[in-house]
Amino acid sequence: MTPQTLAHRAYAQSAVPTRTPRDTEYEAISKITHRLKAAAARKGTDFGGFVQALHENRRLWNVLATGVADTENALPSALRARIFYLAEFTEHHSSQVLGNKAGVEPLLEINMAVLRGLRQIRGN
Repeated sequence: MTPQTLAHRAYAQSAVPTRTPRDTEYEAISKITHRLKAAAARKGTDFGGFVQALHENRRLWNVLATGVADTENALPSALRARIFYLAEFTEHHSSQVLGNKAGVEPLLEINMAVLRGLRQIRGN
């Protein structure tokens, strides 16, 4: 390895942009949404993977609900209430999906709507 290559790698590693909490939220929701969508497509051949992806989505929404329930959360109270409601809906609907009484699409739509909102915030 040449000295120029070593220098380039060292500089490139330190040049990683600073991530905001919104960037972290966006990435987490995006990854889980992608996993859930892919797992839903393979549900017939990999039901265990589908259940795991559904569980990850439930855990995500549990974390979001816990965050907005914190009295020190800086989000407007109306937005906090809506996020908490979506977490409750996700919990209930996920049970319906596991019981084969509902489809996964509403969960994916909710996550995508949140991603669109976070993208608008990131773009400002």
